[in-house]
Amino acid sequence: MKKSILLFTASTLLTGAILTSCSTPAEKVENAETNVTEANEELDQANDEYLADITSYRTMTDDKIAANEKSIAEFEARIANEKKEAKADYQKKIDELNQKNTDMKKKMDDYTADGKENWENFKTEFSHDMDELGTAFKDLTVKNTK
Repeated sequence: MKKSILLFTASTLLTGAILTSCSTPAEKVENAETNVTEANEELDQANDEYLADITSYRTMTDDKIAANEKSIAEFEARIANEKKEAKADYQKKIDELNQKNTDMKKKMDDYTADGKENWENFKTEFSHDMDELGTAFKDLTVKNTK
């Protein structure tokens, strides 16, 4: 008798649990729609952050490029009084750095947003190149008198 009552109670609880855990097709569709809506909102937010990162990085690099152009102008004014041989050597270096600066500006302007991973790779490489260019400008403007 105890076994039959225990068996009946267990089967009733199991059946109740199964019936309460089932959801209707309408509930499943509603849950799926909610999940899709949330995923779309998260995707939109991630895209907005990605585009904001690109915009802020472009602004930052434009400032660096403008500073490089200012350094070129200042250095050209400073070498105006140099000897002809030294002036020609400096002018050649200035032209090379100016070309690199222009190339970096064009590279940034030509970048198109094509994925976060590609952006991170581009940003890493571009930052490295900008740092090297900045170092070259600093080396140029230091007066090496012995």
